[in-house]
Amino acid sequence: MHLLRSGTVTALDLKASTALYEDWLDYSVVEQGQIADDLAAAWGTPAVAGASYVVMQPISGADIYLRLVEGPKVDGYKPLVTYGWAALEFCVQDVEAVAERMEKSPFEIIGPPRRIEGLDAIYPMQVQGINGEICYFTQINSDLPEFTLPRAQSFIDHLFINVLAASDMAATQRWMVDKLGLAIGRENMEIVYTMLAKAFGTPMDELHSISTMIHEKDVFFEVDQMPAAATVRPRIEGQLPPGIGITTIKVPDISAIQAPFITPPRARSGPVYQDQLAGTVQDPDGALFEIVQLAR
Repeated sequence: MHLLRSGTVTALDLKASTALYEDWLDYSVVEQGQIADDLAAAWGTPAVAGASYVVMQPISGADIYLRLVEGPKVDGYKPLVTYGWAALEFCVQDVEAVAERMEKSPFEIIGPPRRIEGLDAIYPMQVQGINGEICYFTQINSDLPEFTLPRAQSFIDHLFINVLAASDMAATQRWMVDKLGLAIGRENMEIVYTMLAKAFGTPMDELHSISTMIHEKDVFFEVDQMPAAATVRPRIEGQLPPGIGITTIKVPDISAIQAPFITPPRARSGPVYQDQLAGTVQDPDGALFEIVQLAR
């Protein structure tokens, strides 16, 4: 069972953000409207009630979604240097061809295609969107021994990993195991992480610790240990965090979640929820995990 369901971006201009993903990622809108009061309350963000949103789907038809929720600009927000949801990773068929497309787009390339030593199975690049959201585009060449990786069915396909920036990677791993019932994939990998080095102004060859979280052979979270200079993400009271605000996962039994829900789970409609129970919890750094009970 693949658990990743959605990533939610706080969009400073919903119309422009929707066009960005339509024009350059070939995504299409499958739902739009205003955030209901009770959904905003479930996220712990009452000021989001009434905000316009869209839900978008890749051209492949994969049922893993991107949600854009309109929200205000947050003074002092800078991508990659705070705790919380840091990046959305999409699988692609040809990362070098994607890089050529991105050079013509409003996305800013912050990490050109680069092979990672010891990880020949993947070939990634990174960009920054108009809302300060970070997106990875990753060509998958093969599986890894301990997990299965998806193969893109379209030029740019669905999300397959969401990246979480943690103040204490080990503590976040334990929380995911104890509270969400996940397992640790690779516990601690040290890699040259040029994107973080640029963000913090540290040596480009400095090693950074990252890890992965899995369910069975499905890897869908990366947890990054943030440098000591990282800070709490600034946000407006009652609003979603800027950049990437929420990750949604699906589980077969929501009652198995051991973390406290912000409000009791309730059935919700739309492509993300499919009329099933959903609720939201927070990790030790306050990142929002939305949980949907889906049997498949």
